[in-house]
Amino acid sequence: MRMRNVVLSLAELAAAIGALIALGFVAVAVEAMPKADVGSCAAYAGLPSGNHDTAGMTFIQAGTFAMGSERHQPEERFTHVARVDGFWIDRHEVTNVQFKQFVDATGYTTLAERGLDPKENPGLPKELLAPGSMVFAQPSNIRGSESSQWWQYISGVSWRQPAGPRSSIAGKENHPVVHIAYEDALAYARWRGRSLPTEAQWEFAARGGRDGEDDWSSAFDVDGKPIANTWQGIFPVLNTQDDGYAGTASVGCFKPNGYGLYDMIGNVWELTSDWYRGGHSRETVANPTGPELVSLHVATGQSASRVIKGGSHLCASNFCSRYRPAARQPQEINLSAAHVGFRTVLNKPLMKSP
Repeated sequence: MRMRNVVLSLAELAAAIGALIALGFVAVAVEAMPKADVGSCAAYAGLPSGNHDTAGMTFIQAGTFAMGSERHQPEERFTHVARVDGFWIDRHEVTNVQFKQFVDATGYTTLAERGLDPKENPGLPKELLAPGSMVFAQPSNIRGSESSQWWQYISGVSWRQPAGPRSSIAGKENHPVVHIAYEDALAYARWRGRSLPTEAQWEFAARGGRDGEDDWSSAFDVDGKPIANTWQGIFPVLNTQDDGYAGTASVGCFKPNGYGLYDMIGNVWELTSDWYRGGHSRETVANPTGPELVSLHVATGQSASRVIKGGSHLCASNFCSRYRPAARQPQEINLSAAHVGFRTVLNKPLMKSP
């Protein structure tokens, strides 16, 4: 059986709760990840300099590229020609301190802090309606391949308390903000006068000026040394932490891509504005924005999903291996998790000096 790659949906989680109890599984205590050797990137405060509308961003020139992949997962097919107009994109993932600025200025409360409306989510157990989010808990051993053995919905988890009710973001101000649902990311982007990237924009930027098929080995250099924050070892039971990190890393700890963008693969999955549907059309497209919601089939008890890109610190060569530009997965809009974040874009032209 092929192992799941991202997170249980709320509907799957509800079904798994009874099964885990029957098997004798019990929830483990969630503790903050040990502090890793973070290097020079730890000195970065997590806030780009300047207060202009493109602060912390890089301009990506318009271009055409081969979007998707024929070599890897079915949902990445088919390779097709896509063109995007020029746009600005954050050089790194939105950090905890950046998101805190937004919350302090607006009083915004995230979905994980509010909980779900039972009228909009009929049939979900009350514990999954309560405020909380998905947290990874490394097991010492596993039975089969059900991801409910290492993913838990923990009450009280939020961007402020990312590892549990007794945790905090102190000392992690420059880490990517997590436990962010789609509506939270969109609210932040709009507050900044920006938007979330389309899948095409994100993938074009992630390729860093390179075209052609991508390869999961790009997370390592020619000597096999990690050059992105991913999982080394056997997921989910053994993480050798060869990259120096057990969880998220400060943004910018690894070498940027050809466009000067950090952590486009690894660290955290990143939300895009496209609704998720498996696979791509073969047709040439210009500035695609993904399928219309009305065209999607959403299973009873589940919510529609947005495309997430780039993989995370939980992606390993034996599991997921989606730390590639073309890789894509769905993320339900009413669910947040410890390994999902985002960055923003600004769709405005590059102003040339007279």
